[in-house]
Amino acid sequence: MQRFASTILLSLSVCLLASLVPANAAEPTHQERATVLITGANRGIGLGFVRSYGERGWRVIATCRDPAQATELAEFANEHPNVSIMQLDVSSASETAALAQALNGQPIDLLINNAGTTGNVRNQSVGKLDMAEFAQVLAVNTIGPLRVAEALLPNVMAGKQKKIVNLSTSEASFGMDRGPARIPFYRSSKSALNMLMLNYAKMVADRGVTVLLVNPGPVDTDMMKGAGMKLASVDSAVGQIVPLIDQLSLADSGKFWNFDGKPVPW
Repeated sequence: MQRFASTILLSLSVCLLASLVPANAAEPTHQERATVLITGANRGIGLGFVRSYGERGWRVIATCRDPAQATELAEFANEHPNVSIMQLDVSSASETAALAQALNGQPIDLLINNAGTTGNVRNQSVGKLDMAEFAQVLAVNTIGPLRVAEALLPNVMAGKQKKIVNLSTSEASFGMDRGPARIPFYRSSKSALNMLMLNYAKMVADRGVTVLLVNPGPVDTDMMKGAGMKLASVDSAVGQIVPLIDQLSLADSGKFWNFDGKPVPW
């Protein structure tokens, strides 16, 4: 009888304590939320990442060149207080430095270098190769991600997950037959990005930072208009990449991954 009475008292105590806990106690605080920073977040895959992580409750720092023109991004941010928008042109050293200064001391668990450009295709054919165009493509696709990664490395190191993810492409692979010559500036810039990030992964490994390269595959974005091939939806692509990022760790750093989790030949 005494044991039964003790059990009843314990149950009543648990119920009483539960009733005193606020209904929103399980909600993560601003400090507890994981933080992701996404470049090129105003459209396409970048916007898809914003929506995915925003709906998961992450703190999302969405960057783009011109926030005033990012209508869809602004609408999503207005509905999700955990999403903030900041200006960043990844090809600009001054804007990257300003962003790093504004975020000084703020941990970033995951940095996604998504911003990219194919450049003007008309300027990438024999007899019309525009070196200024090539320089701009390199500034966005190759130098930009490295500059952002280096500027925000202290933030990433202060985060719990310590991951830097770079969107690349199978078009940059030497190990795959990608068919006839096309968009050489874009393909070359991504090949250079791959080698840069392979080296960067080795440089920051002793700091516990994971550096990854991910091929999203052909996705239905503005960049792929007129590609003449079957394209996956942004939601489908992001829906595969986000879980992949979740599962990859420091042991996978410096590797090039397909959206389906398979290694991409270099």
